[in-house]
This record gives sequence, structure tokens and C-alpha cells, in this order.
Amino acid sequence: MKTKATSLDIAYQAGVSQSTVSRALRNSPLVNEETRKKIQALAKELNYKVDKNASNLRSQQTGTLALLLFEDPTSDDSMINPFFLSMLGCITRATAKNGYDLLVSFQQLSEDWHADYEDASKADGLILLGYGDYVDYEAKLKQLAEQETHFVRYGSIEEGQTGVSFGCDNVKGGYDMTQHLISLGHQTFAFLGGADEHCPEFKDRYLGHCQALQEANLKVINNNQIDAISTEGSGFEAATQLLRQGKLPDAIFCASDMIAVGALTVFQKQGIKVPEQVALAGFDDIPVAHLTSPELTTMQQNTKLAADVLVESLIKKIHDLPIDSALIPAKLIVRESCGGG
Repeated sequence: MKTKATSLDIAYQAGVSQSTVSRALRNSPLVNEETRKKIQALAKELNYKVDKNASNLRSQQTGTLALLLFEDPTSDDSMINPFFLSMLGCITRATAKNGYDLLVSFQQLSEDWHADYEDASKADGLILLGYGDYVDYEAKLKQLAEQETHFVRYGSIEEGQTGVSFGCDNVKGGYDMTQHLISLGHQTFAFLGGADEHCPEFKDRYLGHCQALQEANLKVINNNQIDAISTEGSGFEAATQLLRQGKLPDAIFCASDMIAVGALTVFQKQGIKVPEQVALAGFDDIPVAHLTSPELTTMQQNTKLAADVLVESLIKKIHDLPIDSALIPAKLIVRESCGGG
């Protein structure tokens, strides 16, 4: 009787180690493309099938990554920031491409994620999306690091922060959006969104906004920065507060698209025309941004690239390879709401 081919047979014919065969058959980025294709072709030729249970037992790994979302206030029952919903599909595809399964859950269901996932052998590592108040969240990251949890996160990149993060270049994004609004002739501005250490991504967008204004010799009006979290309701309240101050600025830069949608609702209720009377811009390029009327000018975060980087970096970390935090550029998407579409 002909015996079934084993990973050792493939390793022998390919001239590589058995561990390299295992990684190549999982589409691991740790194996170069030429070697990976050679091994996969040999596996097909020999009709080799991976015994996933046996493979996981040998490696003492689950072959699963856990994606933990933060529960955000939303207008529906999902409790997921719409931006992270768009990232979810990209991360699912990136995980599958690298030969892993994906477990999706919320961060707030437990106080001990390490025990819930790595210690319980549910997942080999964690991808963290969202954080709420960053000042409070930093303590959780330190706890994960002390427990030697394999994790990466998408969010702000701060000096001296715990762990490895990947995120949008928010300072450059805020700068580029404001430069675009200035190029359209706008002279007075408001910024809707938090701008302190509790929401560092919004703070960086505001810093980029202020930098562009200062370079153009335009005044930064302090009371025209109004705190808001990334919800339509918060944007509605912030825009209402801005209107109560009296003078409408030429342009309003919102720290997220959801804030901008809330502001747009206020202006429509008040009969204020966008962009004729005030230009409006957001950040993120979530699907709703091109469904509003007028369609929303925004900064697009590259969710596909972010997903690939998060997944591949986590896999490297699981295999004790070095990884570093990195910024991902944002792209200006010009539509009708700022008058430049």
C-alpha cells in the first residue's frame, strides 16, 4: 500500500526544513515567495494535505488570531465604530491569506484578555482595534506586555508607548486636509473633535490642522476647537455649540466622518448651505461619506494596507521576530462638501 506523503517528504525534495514547509503551506510571510511557491507545488504534486490538529499540537499553537474590538457608542446595536467595521473584512482576508483563522470578540467582556485567549489556547496573538480613553487604556497595554502577550494594535503612535502600534499618519492627514481647504480660499476655521491626551489620534489631526494654519499666517481661534467623540450625536452637539457662538467660520474640519455627518445634519436643519455658506470635511472615508448630500470630503485611511501590516506583524511577533511601530499615509478624497469637488 502506498503511504501518504508527509511534510518531511516535501522538506527533503525542496531542500528546506520541516518548519519551513509548515510555514509555506500556511502562506506565512516569513517564507520568501519563490520558496513558498516551490513547496506548495510539491505539496500539490504529492497530494499532501495538512493535518491542522496535528500541526497545531506539534507547534503548541492554535493557528488562530483574535481580533478584539472596543465597544463604542453607536446609533445602532453593533457597538462597533463604522471605521473598524470596514477594517474587519480586510483583516479577515489578510488572516486567511496567511493561513490563520480569525476569532472576533470585544475587549470589554473580560478584564484578563491574556488568560482568555493565549493562556486558554484560543489564539496565538491579539489584534486590538479601538481604545476609548487612551489614558486609561495604556494601563491595559502595560498589563498585556507584562504577561508577554503577543499583541499589536491599530491607533495612535506615542513616544514611549507600550507595545507595537500601527496607525494613520494623523498629523500629516490633518495638515493635508487643512492645506486643501486653505487652497480653496477659506480663511476662518473650526475643528470639531477632542484634542488632548485622552484621544491622541484626534489630537494629532488637530496639531496638523494648526500647523497648516500657522504656515499660512491664519489665526487659530481657540474657542473654535470643540470636543466631540466619533459619533453622529456628538457631532450634532458640537456643531450646535459652534453655531451658538455666533459667527460661522468659512470651513469646518471634523476629526471623523461621523462627527461631520452630525454637523451636516445641524446645518441642514438650520438651513445653512454646505458648501456655499460653510465648507465641511471629515476623516476616515467610511462608506457613509459618499452617501451624504453633499458628499463628504475626507481623508481616507488605507484599511487594506493596515490589515496586511497588522496581521503579518503579529505573525512575526508570534515567531519572536522583531517588529516596529509604523505610520500609514492617509489620502485626501475631494468631494462636494468643501466646494472643491
